[in-house]
Amino acid sequence: MTDLIHITCPVCQARNRIPADRLSASPTCGKCKAPLFPDTPFELDEARLNKHLKNDEVPLLVDFWAPWCGPCKMMGPMFADASRQMSPAVRFAKLDTEQHQSVGARFQIRGIPLIILFDKGREVARQTGVMNAGQIVSWVRQNLRG
Repeated sequence: MTDLIHITCPVCQARNRIPADRLSASPTCGKCKAPLFPDTPFELDEARLNKHLKNDEVPLLVDFWAPWCGPCKMMGPMFADASRQMSPAVRFAKLDTEQHQSVGARFQIRGIPLIILFDKGREVARQTGVMNAGQIVSWVRQNLRG
């Protein structure tokens, strides 16, 4: 029997069950047919973040950023590149801390850009500052071991 992995759709927020051995087959949402592993990081707000943290069984890397932050803008394309390299092993999302200030307080965000790696809803690691795609990939792999 194949293990089923729970994934929240990044578009409609429906909870999906995907056979673990089918994650790399570009699965789509059973409700809205959107890709469960989009080509680029998807946007989150606090409610969506909570849903992903509660339901998802695939590690989630969130880039906490703001539109006025120059280093955040600089890291955006590199974060997207790392996303393409690591999918479907890790899902990548972005959260605008300017629009969702309560998240900044909740996660005690003191500087951006900040990436936080979550696994099964639990914070595994965080890193502040600009990183290139290779550094992001290496950092995620290092923190998911063990």
